[in-house]
Amino acid sequence: MIEIKDLSFHFGLRSLFENANLLLPDGLKVGVVGLNGCGKSTLFKLITGDLFPDGGKIEISRGTQIASVAQEIKDPSKKLLDFVLEAHEEMTRLERELNKDLSGEKMAEIYDRLDFLGAHSAKARASAILSGLGFENADFDRPLKEFSGGWQVRANLAATLYAPSNCLLLDEPTNHLDLETSTWLENYLAKTDKTVLLISHDRHILNRLCDKIVHVEQGGQLRMYNGNYDTYERTREAEQEGARLAAAKHERVVAHLQSFVDRFRYKATKAKQAQSRIKMIEKMGEPPAVIKDPEVHFQFPSPAPLTQALITLEDAVAGYDDKPVLQNLTLRIEPDDRIALLGANGNGKSTLAKILSHRLLLMSGRMTIAKKIKIAYFSQHQTEELDVEKTPYEQLSALMPDATETQIRAQLGAFGLNKSKSDTLIGKLSGGEKSRLLLALITKDAPNMLILDEPTNHLDILSRQALLEALNAYEGAVVLITHDLHVIEMACDTLWLVKGGTCQIYRGDLEDYKASLLKRNEKEGNASDKESAAETRRRTAAQRRAELAPLKKEIRELDKKLEKLTHRKKELENALLARYDADNSIELALLGDQISDLEERWILLNEQCEAIMSDKGAA
Repeated sequence: MIEIKDLSFHFGLRSLFENANLLLPDGLKVGVVGLNGCGKSTLFKLITGDLFPDGGKIEISRGTQIASVAQEIKDPSKKLLDFVLEAHEEMTRLERELNKDLSGEKMAEIYDRLDFLGAHSAKARASAILSGLGFENADFDRPLKEFSGGWQVRANLAATLYAPSNCLLLDEPTNHLDLETSTWLENYLAKTDKTVLLISHDRHILNRLCDKIVHVEQGGQLRMYNGNYDTYERTREAEQEGARLAAAKHERVVAHLQSFVDRFRYKATKAKQAQSRIKMIEKMGEPPAVIKDPEVHFQFPSPAPLTQALITLEDAVAGYDDKPVLQNLTLRIEPDDRIALLGANGNGKSTLAKILSHRLLLMSGRMTIAKKIKIAYFSQHQTEELDVEKTPYEQLSALMPDATETQIRAQLGAFGLNKSKSDTLIGKLSGGEKSRLLLALITKDAPNMLILDEPTNHLDILSRQALLEALNAYEGAVVLITHDLHVIEMACDTLWLVKGGTCQIYRGDLEDYKASLLKRNEKEGNASDKESAAETRRRTAAQRRAELAPLKKEIRELDKKLEKLTHRKKELENALLARYDADNSIELALLGDQISDLEERWILLNEQCEAIMSDKGAA
């Protein structure tokens, strides 16, 4: 259980939390929402102890193990699988102990503890998590430094999921995932019995996973709502409407009372009644506060109508450096198509987007394009190409030299960039604001087709909803790559699957596709179970060796002693045959008893070895 009591925290003069209170019982899956910059990530750092409150306290119940995703990798030379396995610190320490010179009893204790911790299936569990997050088996032995930043974030997420914990703090865990791995993570978290605190702008995941929503209020308070995100949204809207009606009623009553006061306060016969109404107004106090969440609106300009197919591909082949990535492409895009591209990262979705947007030429085949077509292409990487020394107004005006200031500001305003933001240096804008600027830039010419590659990255949940509404109002064609299932479900009616080096129309719906992904994951899980069984056999053999080691060591020592004593016995026997000697006779008798005792011990030890071999073999 986590209890937040009178929490206060400030950044300079800015107050993020002011006497905030919250109780989080064990076992809940809680979505944490609020405007960008309201303090969601800061709240997580306060819970983990990376930051300290200015006032109040955070109490975490005994036995609570919190795991959160690290922001960086300390040793990028580590191999991927080893990095994940080492997230279980106790298991790693015990396995290193086994490399020391230990007694058989100590080794047996360590093996018992490792067995309790599930060491026999550790590699299988870590491998299953890595596979679920999109890594291939060939990646497991690669050093982390060979992976891109996004894949290193996935590695950190894998280590967090594998580490021993009963409470997960996940801050935008799907940001660097594709639809396939997002689906796997969603299913993984749905099945876990751990407490989960999830910061996310993905409405689908907040609806699917969460039974509570915590809203970080603008006044620095924390408010918990029952239900998933849709339920929270309805409840909050009802509260705001209730507050608006209460405020309006308060205003009407005050106006009515004030009207009486104004008419009769100086009339002798009504003066007492007027004073009474003045007191009533004073008692009513200020009207209820009406807190209205900010609204975000996007608007794509309407394109000139085209009647023929926009793009047709026939037996097309495309790739890089003479190496084909996609082949046998036979596809057609109509003016009103709404297409979502499915397929794991690396299968060629972005390559297809570049083909359609003329950023990648075909190696062979044919591509037919409608006359006068205008295509807008969005890629998150393009935000890195913006001139950080210019303002959004300056950047757009350079691309629209004949436009008036009003037209330029209207285009920026269509994507939520008001005059203040339009005149701010791009380098000081947030990631979401840069994405909005990019949308404004690429749609300035009213394109007939939008090709959007992960446009929701860095957009908060209100901006995602605004993008969705703008896409639904847009009159041209849309080709969309996104891991946000809610946007796909609400904006797209055609699914294309990029897989196996080609792209084909997917005949099922999104639920069918999700089911196929989960079925594949189950098969991989079965494969992991087989690997786990093999690991169990290896563990059993290791335990057997540990138990046999001291016995075999003693047997070897007995063999050496028996060999020496037997040799001495023969010497004495030969000496007695040559000449009787009383001392030799006594020594021979004692030697015989000693040899007999050692032989009995040797037989007992060998019987114990056979019993161990028999028991472990049966296991």
